[in-house]
Amino acid sequence: MGAGHDHGHSHGPPGGTVTAGYLGRLRVALAITLTVTAVEIAGGVVSGSLALIADAGHMATDALGLGMGLLAIHFAARPAGGNRTFGYARAEILAALANCLLLLGVGAFLLYEAVERFIEPPETKGGLTIAFAVIGLVANAVSLSLLMRGQRDSLNVRGAYLEVLADTLGSFTVLVSAGIVLGTGWRYADPAASLLIGLMIVPRTVKLLRETLEVLLEAAPKGVDMTEVRAHILAMPGVADVHDLHAWTITSGMPVLSAHVVVDQDALDAAGNEKILHDLQACLGHHFDVEHCTFQLEPGGHAEHEAGLCP
Repeated sequence: MGAGHDHGHSHGPPGGTVTAGYLGRLRVALAITLTVTAVEIAGGVVSGSLALIADAGHMATDALGLGMGLLAIHFAARPAGGNRTFGYARAEILAALANCLLLLGVGAFLLYEAVERFIEPPETKGGLTIAFAVIGLVANAVSLSLLMRGQRDSLNVRGAYLEVLADTLGSFTVLVSAGIVLGTGWRYADPAASLLIGLMIVPRTVKLLRETLEVLLEAAPKGVDMTEVRAHILAMPGVADVHDLHAWTITSGMPVLSAHVVVDQDALDAAGNEKILHDLQACLGHHFDVEHCTFQLEPGGHAEHEAGLCP
């Protein structure tokens, strides 16, 4: 008496996840990031600017994160089959988790190095630092515009977007600190900028990490109130009760829901089942935008014969 229906919403391209729709933009962002990383490393060595090297180190980590994200999209596009009934869709979430850990490591390193430089501030060449920081700022702004739309749809793209946003702010901070060094000779401006870049990385990373762990722990999809879902199901004509109600996210744009729905005795026929299923799908699809729902319709008392009953 179980049946699964999709309500017809399209959350991604055929054969892939929602993130696959931004594959080209991620590739361009990766190419830009790698180029700017190399330029800023060279500029930091020549100018002696820790802030510029710190920004380059952050961008190098971002490039690694983008690479992992692209690799995850490749695996996530593989079809489901065998023991992997959802395919490799979770690869994108694992990539986001790895990205978070990398960013936290880079943030901690930058904070440590900044403190070291505060103790003994080095000489920096403000003019050269400004030139390289401008290159980084322009390139990051381009990458930011490419990823702005996708960050609303995918945790994987959002991780890349937040990284590039931090890079953009980092380049701007380096630019300001170099201007201060050039104009006033205050050498502490460079380690202060490094410290600020590190502080900008951590809170955004922690937020992304929390959202990623929510998916891995199979919490209800963001924006889906399970109390409201239960209330909507119970309000359907012919529905007497609901139990074993679960909702989780496989990967960004792929929410899933399952439930055991107790129906009135007079609705236990082919026509009644079909109508209840159609009404349930229409309701949840319209109000909660759940990608895939599976309902088991059962008569009253059937739950007593089920093992491991969940509320």
